[in-house]
Amino acid sequence: MPEIVTKPRTKTQPKIERPKLYKVILLNDDFTPREFVVTVLKGEFKLSEDQARRVMITAHQRGVCVVAVFTRDVAETKATRATDAAKAKGYPLMFTTEPEE
Repeated sequence: MPEIVTKPRTKTQPKIERPKLYKVILLNDDFTPREFVVTVLKGEFKLSEDQARRVMITAHQRGVCVVAVFTRDVAETKATRATDAAKAKGYPLMFTTEPEE
């Protein structure tokens, strides 16, 4: 009579990774009014008046400034909406995204 061999089942647990984060970056330009930049930062990124002014001044002094860090979809959506808001008013204000290291 053949012998029956049973093997225990191994449970595999899927490896769950945190989503990669992306930085939203404000690029300085010499044409967009500072008050408009602050308004966009407050409206789209929910920054306080003080935070928005600090981000705007940093971008003005250094040429660029990281506004916030989000998952890829959120970062790209916010950057696009903020850039589109500036275009709608005729300003060259630009926001970009890049992966966080």
